[in-house]
Amino acid sequence: MGSLVLMIIGLAMFVAGYLVYSKYLAKRVYKLDDKFKTPAHEMNDGVDYVPTNKYILWGHHFTSVAGAAPIVGPAIAVIWGWLPAFLWVTLGTVFFAGMHDFGALWASVRNKGRSIGALSGRYIGKRGANLFLIVIFLLLLMVIAAFAVVIKNLLISTPTAVIPTWGAIIVALLVGIAVYRMRWPLIPVTVVGVVALYALIVLGNSVPVVLPESFLGMSPATFWILTLFIYGAIASLLPVWVLLQPRDYINGVQLFVGLILLFGSVLIATLFSAVKPEIVAPMFNTNLPEGTPSMVPLLFVTIACGAISGFHGMVSSGTSSKQIDKETDARFVGYFGAVGEGLLSLGTILAVIGGIKSVADWEEIYSSFGAGGVDAFVKGGGYLMENGLGLPASLSATVLATMAVLFAATTMDTGMRLLRFVVQEIGDAVKVKITKIPATLIVVVVGLGLTFSQGLGGEGGLRIWPLFGTTNQIMASLTLSIIAVMLIRKRRNPLPAIIPLVLVFVLSFWAAIDQLVSFTQPGNADWLLFALDVIIIVASVWVGIEAVLAMRRAAKEPPEPEHEDAELSAVREDV
Repeated sequence: MGSLVLMIIGLAMFVAGYLVYSKYLAKRVYKLDDKFKTPAHEMNDGVDYVPTNKYILWGHHFTSVAGAAPIVGPAIAVIWGWLPAFLWVTLGTVFFAGMHDFGALWASVRNKGRSIGALSGRYIGKRGANLFLIVIFLLLLMVIAAFAVVIKNLLISTPTAVIPTWGAIIVALLVGIAVYRMRWPLIPVTVVGVVALYALIVLGNSVPVVLPESFLGMSPATFWILTLFIYGAIASLLPVWVLLQPRDYINGVQLFVGLILLFGSVLIATLFSAVKPEIVAPMFNTNLPEGTPSMVPLLFVTIACGAISGFHGMVSSGTSSKQIDKETDARFVGYFGAVGEGLLSLGTILAVIGGIKSVADWEEIYSSFGAGGVDAFVKGGGYLMENGLGLPASLSATVLATMAVLFAATTMDTGMRLLRFVVQEIGDAVKVKITKIPATLIVVVVGLGLTFSQGLGGEGGLRIWPLFGTTNQIMASLTLSIIAVMLIRKRRNPLPAIIPLVLVFVLSFWAAIDQLVSFTQPGNADWLLFALDVIIIVASVWVGIEAVLAMRRAAKEPPEPEHEDAELSAVREDV
C-alpha cells in the first residue's frame, strides 16, 4: 500500500467523523443551545473571559493542545508497525479524542467556565477533587519541563528555526493589535500574518543562529531553557487577546499550510515523481529491537495527543471554555480541534514510514525504542517535500522544525498558565490565598528545579516524562467520568463517554502497573519514578471508585432540570 492510499483513507475517516459523529454528539448527546449564555458573555472581563470568533478560538485551542506530542508519539509508536499506529490515531481521533475534547468544553461552558478540577468537586465529590488536583499538577509539571527541553534541543539542532520561532511572537502581537484594537478584517490580517511568518522562515533558513559555547556565562542549553521559562511566565500572565489568542491562531493557520505542503507532497510525488513515496516501514514489526516494550498497552499511552489526551480537557476547561462566543461553537472548536491533531499525527506517520528512503535506513533510525521522534519527522517530512514539491531539503527541514517548536511553545506557556491555576486551587484547598504573581513564581521555580535537577543542560526535564503517557490517559478517563456523570444526571445517552472511558482507563492503568515493575529492575531502578507512579495509581483508583459511586447516585436521583446549569452561581476563575 502506498502512502497516498493510506492518506486518503485517513482523511476520509476524519471527514466522516466531523460531519457525522460530531453532529450526532452536538444534537443528541450534548444538545447544544445558542440561547445558553456562555461564560465569556456572562463574566466578560476583557482578560480571560472574552467572547471570541470561533476560528480564532479554534486556533488557540488547537495549538495549545497540540504541542509536539502529536509528532513525538506517532513517530515513536510506528516501531510496532504502521498499521497499529494508523488505526489508533484515526479511530482514536474520531471516537475518543473528539468526544472527550468536545465534551470537556461543553461541560465547562455549562458550569460557568470552571476547570475540570473544579467540576470533579461538583460531580464526583470533594475527596475525589483533591486527589484529582495531584494528577493534574504532576501532568502539567511534566509538560512544561519536558517541552522546555524539547524546544531547547530543536533550537540547538536546527539553528535555522531560531529567527522564525522568536519572530513569530512579534507577528502575533501585531495581529492581536490589528484584530482587537484596530478592528481590521480578519482575513487580510491572517494573510499578512502567515506571509510574515513564512518570510521569517525563509530568513531563518538563510541566517541560522548558533550560540557560542558560553553565552552570558551559560551554555546554550541553559540559556534557552531560562529564556523559555521567562517567556512562558510573561505570556501566561498577559490578557489572552494580547499574545495567546493571536499567536495560537496564526500557528494554527501555519499548521494547515504545513500539512497542505506535506499531504500535497505525497500526492504530487505519487502522481508525477520518478521516486514514489512507498511505505518502507513494516505493517507489523516482528523484528523489534531489544528492550522494546509490549505494544499492548504501551501503544495506547505512547500516542496520547493525536488519539486522546487528558491535557486537552484541561485546556478546554482552563481557557477555551471562557472564550466560547456561542455554545454551538463548541463542536467546531472542541471536536475539530481534535481532528486537527489527528491530521498532524497522520502527517507524522506518513513522514516517518514513507519519507525514509529505504528499509535499511528505517531500521537504522528505529534501532531502539524511543529512537524515533521529532528528528525522524523532520527528516522524513523534509524528504517528502523535497521529492514532491522540489523544496530544498534545508528549507523543508526548517519549515517542519519551526512548526514543531511553535507548537511546543504554545503548549508550554498554556501549561504554565494552567499550572498556576492549579497552584491557586491547591492554596484554596489548604486555606491559603495565592495570587497570580506568587503562583507564577512557584510554577517557574518548581519547573526549573525539575528541569535542572540532573544538570544545567536540562537533563532532568525528561526524567519523569516516561510517566506522561499513562498519567495523561488516566487524566482523560477521569475527565470522561465527569462527562458521563453529567449525561446520566441529564438522562442522556452516556455510552459515547463510558465506552472510551473504560477502554482508556484499563489500558492506561495496565501501562502504569507495567511501568511500576520496570522502575524496580535491579541495576536500573528509579525510585523517584516508582514513588510518583504509586501516587498516580492510588489517586486514579480512588477517583475512579468515587466516579463509579457518583454515576450510581446520578442514575438513582431524579433527572436534572434543563435550566439548572443556567442558574448556577457565577464564580470567576483567574487563569
